[in-house]
Amino acid sequence: MTTVEIEYCVPCGLLDPAIETQTRLLDEFGQELEGVTLAPSHGGVFTVTADGETIWDRAVHGIELDLEVIVSSVDDRLSTDA
Repeated sequence: MTTVEIEYCVPCGLLDPAIETQTRLLDEFGQELEGVTLAPSHGGVFTVTADGETIWDRAVHGIELDLEVIVSSVDDRLSTDA
């Protein structure tokens, strides 16, 4: 099963997008995931990893959060695990 971690910058106010991402993944994949955890951080970080592999990084992808890319990446991972 796939585990997703969302590391987000607390001082930047990125808790809400982190919760939105977490909720979307749980709504979309439910029990197919082992878990979706939030990891508070700092320094402008917003990174989503699946089983330790980065699938979204604010430093690479830009400030605009694209949930469709994240959902698609998790879906691809789940499809290959099946």
